[in-house]
Amino acid sequence: MQNYTMVMFGEAERGEFRTAYYCKTLPELVQYLGNPPPESRGLHFAVQALLYERDLVFFRVKEEGFSSQDYFWGLHLLENQEAISQIDAICIPGVGDAEIINALTPLCFIHHSILVLTEADLCDYLLA
Repeated sequence: MQNYTMVMFGEAERGEFRTAYYCKTLPELVQYLGNPPPESRGLHFAVQALLYERDLVFFRVKEEGFSSQDYFWGLHLLENQEAISQIDAICIPGVGDAEIINALTPLCFIHHSILVLTEADLCDYLLA
């Protein structure tokens, strides 16, 4: 049976920045990252992915949508890794920045994966 892997970027109360956390269960997610800060959406999407029995790679960013260097560092790690053969989705809640979205798009093409944005983020991207 194929494992479906989702990559998430988001804020969390615990964990190192610019580090990939691989989680298969909710207890692992809580152990590594703790609770979501107010107004954060990344961990909420991560919980949904785990409840749908997806494997999860979570990148903790300092501030969702604004810590560009954290997003580009995660992208660099994803481009140069060999452990995950297939990325099914990349989720970047809070990001409407065209530079970040455009940088992630080639990775989505390589893996035939989808890029998950919130409605507000897509609107920011399209209207920029």
